[in-house]
Amino acid sequence: MAHLGSRRTRALTLPVGLALTASLGFLPTSAASAAPSDGLPTAAVSTNGPKLSYVVNTTPVHSTDVVRRAIAAAGGTIVTSHDRIGVIVVHSSNPDFAKTIRKTPGVESAGATRTAPLRSVATTEEGSTELLTAEEAAKAAAAAGPGQEPLEPNQWDMRAIQADEASKINDGSRSVTVGVIDTGVDDTHVDLKANFSKEQSASCVGGVADTTEGAWRPYPGPTGSDHGTHVAGTIAAARNGIGVTGVAPGVKVAGIKVSEPGDGFFYTEAVVCGFVWAAEHGIEVTNNSYYVDPWYFNCQDDPDQKALLDALTRATKYAERKGVLNVAAAGNENYDLNSDSIVDSSSPNDSTTGTRTIDPHKCFDIPTQLPGVVTVSATGVKGFKSYYSSFGLGVVDVSAPGGDKWQIPDTPDGNSSDPVVRGNAGRVLSTVVDGKYGYKQGTSMATPHVAGVAALLKSTHPKATPAQLQEMLKAQAVNPGCPAKVYNSAGQLIDATTCKGDSKVNGYYGHGIVNALNAVK
Repeated sequence: MAHLGSRRTRALTLPVGLALTASLGFLPTSAASAAPSDGLPTAAVSTNGPKLSYVVNTTPVHSTDVVRRAIAAAGGTIVTSHDRIGVIVVHSSNPDFAKTIRKTPGVESAGATRTAPLRSVATTEEGSTELLTAEEAAKAAAAAGPGQEPLEPNQWDMRAIQADEASKINDGSRSVTVGVIDTGVDDTHVDLKANFSKEQSASCVGGVADTTEGAWRPYPGPTGSDHGTHVAGTIAAARNGIGVTGVAPGVKVAGIKVSEPGDGFFYTEAVVCGFVWAAEHGIEVTNNSYYVDPWYFNCQDDPDQKALLDALTRATKYAERKGVLNVAAAGNENYDLNSDSIVDSSSPNDSTTGTRTIDPHKCFDIPTQLPGVVTVSATGVKGFKSYYSSFGLGVVDVSAPGGDKWQIPDTPDGNSSDPVVRGNAGRVLSTVVDGKYGYKQGTSMATPHVAGVAALLKSTHPKATPAQLQEMLKAQAVNPGCPAKVYNSAGQLIDATTCKGDSKVNGYYGHGIVNALNAVK
């Protein structure tokens, strides 16, 4: 994705060829497949172009030695190689690197992961963080009942999915970990540190996992982001008599940082590393509240974008084969992802942005539209689809509270005489950096509710596969059917003419709004 305050989505299926490629194992083979010179450049290559990052996706039947020699001959330097899925990350200043390497035997696809040169946030929240004031915290604490966390009276979202009742039955197993692939998680927060798993955390920025102490934390200062910390709190903030509670306060969370410093872009090489890390470190669920930069939609007829689709499909399918359920946000553009066409005016977001019309059945927002990934739309306290949330019949799997400033809850802050405070109360309250708490809204905030319920399901059914967990998520959800009205971005109630489907499955809620109590019964 690109910057804080953007969007997120998921599509139905990729064409059969791409899906089948992703399902194959990509172990390197030493069998000879071509003469060493096959596919190698025969003339001097230029190194005067911008230094870019590339993914090179290999086929399973050729020796990777040939591909590696071709990469070097084309002016590329290998950063890392994910041999299990056949994805090689390369840096090159040769402007023709991708075009050249695609001709090499054993290369299925290759493309640049960015359009701007390498430099030392594409999240799905809508708007910015509104910090909880001391006065508001005191008001919530005064309203807290027996057994409630001090700020829980303002957590309408937890009551909306009956997480408070579920916690009395099963608040989650310590053997279940949710990996937050995001901007980093502040594990020093008093509401997170008890449930944080350092052993399963890392920074994947640049495409190589870094496990040094604190590498998984947000960048310090103004280049940092509290997005991942907010997400982590919604999933598993502890029931410790302090602050807020999470959907599954008994499970563990891990931080997998994939956003770059500065602009906070989420590039393919980092996200691929994040999924591979989760797959190989015992993580059961990943939360993905972002889209992969620089293209909001990645089209198969573009060779660069196809390579990004291929690499990330391989990574998510590998994680799924290793027992990981991947959950992702549907985006904040109010797009109908099952429409005939969408105007994308935000791609590429790391250089000169253009306008193009795409078919969302052929051009995909990743990772949310990849096969096997659970796509999540957002709702407000009244159960209406949030005004910003993207949707689509056959695309959205389930829905969850993401907040909506126009849907005001009956909470201490929601009853404030201050209209700004009331609007904030319609958002989701959770942990943010420096030990604080704040309100956010977006499909970014809906997704961790689903990841938390998935963690409860995994806790209750420890042998369930990712595919079984996904079916359980759909089965336990409560579908209100298409509403008669919905709020628009101006806060006006308008006819919900864009909702297609029925009370079993529809475009706004998919199979329904997740319910934590149903998950643990």
